[in-house]
Amino acid sequence: MHFPAEVRVMGAHVESPRSLRIWPLPLLDRLLSERLRASPPTELNRYRFMTGVSLFFAFCCLVYLLGTSSRPIRVAMCISMLGYLGTLVVLRRAHSPRGPAWLLCLVLFQALTATVFLSDSPIPSLHAAHMLLPALAVYLLGVRESFLLTALLMIVLGLVYPRHYTATGTGPFFLSEAEFWPLHTLAVLSFLGAWGLGALHSTVGIAAKQRLEQTLEDLSQSENKLLSLIESTDDLICSLDLEGRLIIANSAQKRLFFRRLGKEPRVGEYFFAHSTPERQLLWKRRFAQTASGQPLRFEEEYLLHGERITLDICITPILDKERRITGMTLFSRDISARKEAEARMGEMHRTLVDASRQAGMAEIATGVLHNVGNTLNSVNVSTTLLSDLLKRSRVTGLVKATQLLREHASDLSTFFSSDPQGRKLPEYLVALSESLVQEREAMSQEIVSLTESVDHIKSVVSMQQKHARTAGAVEELQVPQLIDEALRLHALSFERMGILVERDYGNVPPVLIDRHKLLQILINLLNNARHALVESQREEKRLTIRVRSTPESQRLFIEVADNGTGIAPEHMARMFTQGFTTKKTGHGFGLHISALAATEMRGRLTCSSDGAGQGATFILELPLAVEEVRS
Repeated sequence: MHFPAEVRVMGAHVESPRSLRIWPLPLLDRLLSERLRASPPTELNRYRFMTGVSLFFAFCCLVYLLGTSSRPIRVAMCISMLGYLGTLVVLRRAHSPRGPAWLLCLVLFQALTATVFLSDSPIPSLHAAHMLLPALAVYLLGVRESFLLTALLMIVLGLVYPRHYTATGTGPFFLSEAEFWPLHTLAVLSFLGAWGLGALHSTVGIAAKQRLEQTLEDLSQSENKLLSLIESTDDLICSLDLEGRLIIANSAQKRLFFRRLGKEPRVGEYFFAHSTPERQLLWKRRFAQTASGQPLRFEEEYLLHGERITLDICITPILDKERRITGMTLFSRDISARKEAEARMGEMHRTLVDASRQAGMAEIATGVLHNVGNTLNSVNVSTTLLSDLLKRSRVTGLVKATQLLREHASDLSTFFSSDPQGRKLPEYLVALSESLVQEREAMSQEIVSLTESVDHIKSVVSMQQKHARTAGAVEELQVPQLIDEALRLHALSFERMGILVERDYGNVPPVLIDRHKLLQILINLLNNARHALVESQREEKRLTIRVRSTPESQRLFIEVADNGTGIAPEHMARMFTQGFTTKKTGHGFGLHISALAATEMRGRLTCSSDGAGQGATFILELPLAVEEVRS
């Protein structure tokens, strides 16, 4: 990823620094050696300056030659011009700028001192041109080496030349000696001041340059880290201007663009130029919304070579220092695999729910059949006793007695007085009537027991039918009443196994709940408690059910606690995991589907235990507020 040579920001055309070409620079670069032209920009500008100064001073010498008639001065100017041209020749072949810089400064020193010594004026050393040498030397040679050249200039023009002038006495002398020396002293101080200012400027510039280089290095490292981070991700990242034109894109974005269109995206091109008009209009609305300062996040599907992919897209505005929106970043992530996994997981969840519901229905059906089977045993016993009573009934004796009476109907008095059977018949009838009364009472008791058993079967079946009809429907119900109905399904098995059931129902209001789901949870919890108590070695097997509510949090709590086998600490974290069970014949669906059903009812199912053999407590937490359940 790199910044383009030409970008557009906020609709304005902005050129990069490389496109800003000043016309003399290519000419100056041609006069430099290959090595000097390959120097960093700051050093390259110094060499260009050296070349331009040499050309300028050579031109000045030429103008001076054409304008003067003094032979000595003409000779000095020729020597100086040759020196400047020689500097250009050295720059064309130099591997280091040190030699050409010294040559240029010495040639300039020679030109200035020669002009002074060849002049007839007492004050040529005060000319402003001499200030060029300290400033130029500081820039080209540095602070220390330029001081040597400045000191030499100060000695020659501030000490040697005044003595030479006063000794020779050449030319008109307009100044007194009291005025002559202070002027040259001022010139020396001016040279020193020029060097000092140049040195100060150079020192400050070097410090600023070092700080700038350090800042640029830190910025470069940060940029490299950022680029490495952006390029290493599979996310699609690009930056756009406010009109949707591309500014920059990472490799992942370029690869997807190439897969779609067979070419890489172009900087400055509208990023969605190849989309359908409807999608272009949709993206323009999105860009307008982002330009107003509102970030967007959404999912969108694309068809890529017959394969449908889903992208999670996030558009974020870019702000400048004044908090103005100058562009936007577009982050995209291919979530097709995740969507497919979610679809498979959803399908597995539905399959699991169906299987778990079937398992829960089987648990309930097993409980129903168990209780019905136990009741049928009582029915079978009652019918067997009735059959035996009927087989042993003394009713046949009554039939024989009535037959004797019918045979002796004409002489009953004789039959009762003289016939042996007749004399015994009244006693027999008394004994027979007493026996028949006892048979009737025994049969009545068995019929009552049989009726109760049949009524219990009818109650169980009707209750199961009622729950089956209300599966999935939310209705208002009393939780304690539903718990009693669940206990009734296990009443006979609890009684035969010697399980003591303790009820602790608080004053709780009715709730809106799915009767079928809640009953399924209760049946599973009671079944687990029954198994834990049966497997326990305790003589006293106790099951405690508590119901309480907290008006502050608007929650209902149902606790099912037993003193059975308990739960080992290593099993606590997996109690509600699908397929986990500690039973030899268990399927691991009961608690898992119960936890899912509790979540569907906006509640939760938790468990606690002090360890193996210490019993366990399951707590079902449900919402009391009608609004929370309805939402």
